[in-house]
Amino acid sequence: MIIDIIPCLNDNYSYLICDEETNTIAIIDPSEFSTCDKVINQNYKKLDYVLNTHHHFDHIGGNEQLKNKYNAKIFGFSGDKARIPGLDKLLVDNQEFKIGSLNFVTLFIPGHTKGHVAFYLKEENVIFTGDTLFSLGCGRVFEGTNEQMFNSLNRIKSLPEKTKIYCGHEYTQKNLEFCIKFNPNNKYLIMKKEDIAEKIKNRKPTLPSTVADEIKTNIFLRYDDLDVKKQLNLMGASDLEIFSKLRDLKDNF
Repeated sequence: MIIDIIPCLNDNYSYLICDEETNTIAIIDPSEFSTCDKVINQNYKKLDYVLNTHHHFDHIGGNEQLKNKYNAKIFGFSGDKARIPGLDKLLVDNQEFKIGSLNFVTLFIPGHTKGHVAFYLKEENVIFTGDTLFSLGCGRVFEGTNEQMFNSLNRIKSLPEKTKIYCGHEYTQKNLEFCIKFNPNNKYLIMKKEDIAEKIKNRKPTLPSTVADEIKTNIFLRYDDLDVKKQLNLMGASDLEIFSKLRDLKDNF
């Protein structure tokens, strides 16, 4: 499997996937037509599938033009059938489907939106998390609840630690600042700071991350860390209360 990271708009990432065994091509969350189409043309000159994690325009902006040009089939969550343009296949939680020889599983992870899903390839140890889990962060809770987002993040957290995470935006550096503010004694964050700065300086993606790395550094997965609780002055709070407080603070950071 080949994964091409396509920077789009100001800070979005779309992902072009090639199943080398069958030469089947798919794109995840095509933010805009022109940028994605350029990479498709350069590398493959065909597109078979479009996969959408959720309905926000910066993740579906290229759907219809790509479908019209390449006759690609569009996959998305069944609950978003009225919000994702051009849907051909309606997916539900835990649904398995194939892209060429690649086996995908649909994971329903609401919170950011009511119909958000991730696409998980167990055999390849890869997950595309859209705007639910970012490197060192998580998405805003727009349509769902903090509890839904908390449960969705924990669903991803429970995957094998070597799982590579490809998310929807390049937010890592800003997320790092927030994590360090409320988890200042985390040695892994301090070690990661220089690496992130170097990648940003050279205009390289900070992705993919891994589940293992996020468990060590992402404050939204570290709600049970005593250092975090101390910084928030919430030593007796529940995990969900800690997460909710962090999400509220991040919204205004």
